[in-house]
Amino acid sequence: MRWYKADLHIHSVLSPCGSLEMSPKNIFDAAKKRGINLIAITDHNSMKNCVAYQKVAKQYGISFLFGVEIQTAEEIHIIALFDNKENALYFDKLLYNSLIPIKNSPDYFGDQVIIDENENIIGFEEIALINSTIWDYDTTIKHVVDCGGFCFPAHIDASAFSVIGQLGFLPKNKNIIALGITKRCNIQSLLKNYPYLKNYSFIKNSDAHYVKDVGTGYTNFFMEKPILSEIKQALKKINNRKIKIGG
Repeated sequence: MRWYKADLHIHSVLSPCGSLEMSPKNIFDAAKKRGINLIAITDHNSMKNCVAYQKVAKQYGISFLFGVEIQTAEEIHIIALFDNKENALYFDKLLYNSLIPIKNSPDYFGDQVIIDENENIIGFEEIALINSTIWDYDTTIKHVVDCGGFCFPAHIDASAFSVIGQLGFLPKNKNIIALGITKRCNIQSLLKNYPYLKNYSFIKNSDAHYVKDVGTGYTNFFMEKPILSEIKQALKKINNRKIKIGG
């Protein structure tokens, strides 16, 4: 077994709020400099750039997970991860069909750029990815798990688009074993305000929208290989797997 330094919440050029500098080469160059060796690309409500970024990750020797940041009907952000390409792309179709069909306004929200592994622009997503799915919190989690994925609420310490920020509490769900936190989160202060969160593991990520932020928040996973079953064991701290918060 070995340590994997992971940043599992990074946006590409597809996210309307992400910088157009978030190309595969720029992201993986930054990841290499910061010692990140496990990455998930998690654009808003779409995985249309994941295949291209996965190909480039292989060139850099960086392990890659398909990911997406889903905005639920309650405007809660949930990170979903997949280690199987077919499962990921099947889920992506379900998610796309569940989105509120509002056309994107590039001048207002930003461009939603779809690229190939050589950074050629091959299209633009027309539906506004910044909007919500019609799925509620529990339904979203169920769809992720049914499609072979793993998920956790994103940036729960943030005031906007977090499960606690939106609902005021964390609903119980047997499939939620970990909670995403921002790179600036003080875990002791968080637990002081919400003592019941001590029963969960935390995953710190960068939520990078700009290259300078890639890898500035991360979690170290001690496990055999970078797959979801191992990640879940590390989060549960079983079978000698474990995590260590960094960043």
